[in-house]
Amino acid sequence: MGDVTTIGLDIAKTSFQAHGADASGAVVFRKKLSRGRLLAFFAAQPPCLVVMETCSGAHHWGRELTRLGHTIRLIPPAYVKPFVKRQKNDEADAEAICEAAQRPTMRFVAVKSAEQEALGVVFRARDLLVRQRTQIINAIRGHVAEYGKVAPKGVCYVERLVSAIDDPESELPQAARASLQVLTEVLAKLADQIAVLDREIASRVKEDPIARRLMTIPGVGPITAAALLALAPAPQTFRRGRDFSAWLGLTPLQKSTGGKQKLGQMTRMGERTLRRLLVIGASAVIKQALLKRSRARLLAGPDARAQAANAGGGRLGQQDRPHRLGAAGHGRDLSSSSAGGLTLSHRCETSRRRTDDGGYGATVGETGPGKPGLSPVLQSTLRVIWTRSANSIRASTAKAEHNRPDRWKHPTTRSSPSQIHPCAEGGVHRGKADL
Repeated sequence: MGDVTTIGLDIAKTSFQAHGADASGAVVFRKKLSRGRLLAFFAAQPPCLVVMETCSGAHHWGRELTRLGHTIRLIPPAYVKPFVKRQKNDEADAEAICEAAQRPTMRFVAVKSAEQEALGVVFRARDLLVRQRTQIINAIRGHVAEYGKVAPKGVCYVERLVSAIDDPESELPQAARASLQVLTEVLAKLADQIAVLDREIASRVKEDPIARRLMTIPGVGPITAAALLALAPAPQTFRRGRDFSAWLGLTPLQKSTGGKQKLGQMTRMGERTLRRLLVIGASAVIKQALLKRSRARLLAGPDARAQAANAGGGRLGQQDRPHRLGAAGHGRDLSSSSAGGLTLSHRCETSRRRTDDGGYGATVGETGPGKPGLSPVLQSTLRVIWTRSANSIRASTAKAEHNRPDRWKHPTTRSSPSQIHPCAEGGVHRGKADL
């Protein structure tokens, strides 16, 4: 039995279990510790590798043990579970942590600093207050709707309901008005508290150079930048952008076997809060691009398309032709001029095609010939959404065309082999394969 080199520490609120092992993996000690004796015990140990699960308090103890000269590693609990033998208890957990840390391909989590966790506290507190505000708004909407008062979606329209509650001449009973006024007061307090946290987040983000660089990305504001700093690992943790996408849960679920690749839906195994904020930001960027495109077409007038066609020699490029999805009454014309702008084609092509005027028609997310606008991630997201929408429209249109009375065919005509079937009128008709 050699000297201890690795200590697996299973932490809890008051009870801690330590499992020491040497370089060969042999057990050196198993010891149960209380919260008050934990630091004194590790102060007496030689500098070694201390491994814990990433649970509540792990980053605090990691910082404390680092000051004592130990090397700290944090492992996600999902990676420790396969090493637990049979029964689950504190001793088995500590031993499993120690064995998992000795694997050469194990993935670890970096210990967060106090400042990084403080930013996370501000963000989480704001997120909690926003959820509470949503609950209060939904309660007000539901109660007031029973008396014929409704408002459109959105926080900005709740003031209409609040005005109706405060109006003494409204039809609300006095008993209901008193209870609803309590909810409106709570809603006003929550709005003030959220505004305070917004200013706190904005001030902290302005002081961080990394956050300022993050906010240069379209769709990323102070809230998303603060969430990335507080919830995402350090950029040095990932070798490439694809690894960060996998950490966010934006990669497909793999069930491949036997050399056959089988991909499913997105894993959604990462930080869902970051995914939600990034999706909201991407949706806002796409919406603004569509609005700018529509505003430009309105300002250009009805003759802009003809002028663009004349400038291109009287002919329209592939991306400048209008596209209609579905049948009459179900389609949607989408077009763009050769001067650039947002273009959506029914095939969502990723490559730009050369137009007749010598330039290139702008693809999705570009603001002009050769001038990139949206990021590649937003472009691919928009292409996927548009492709699925087009497929669903085509499927519904094909089904409607098939069910038309004038398109009805005898079931026997759907058979694949060539056959001749008798008709009710005494004649014959051929099978589908012979038509």
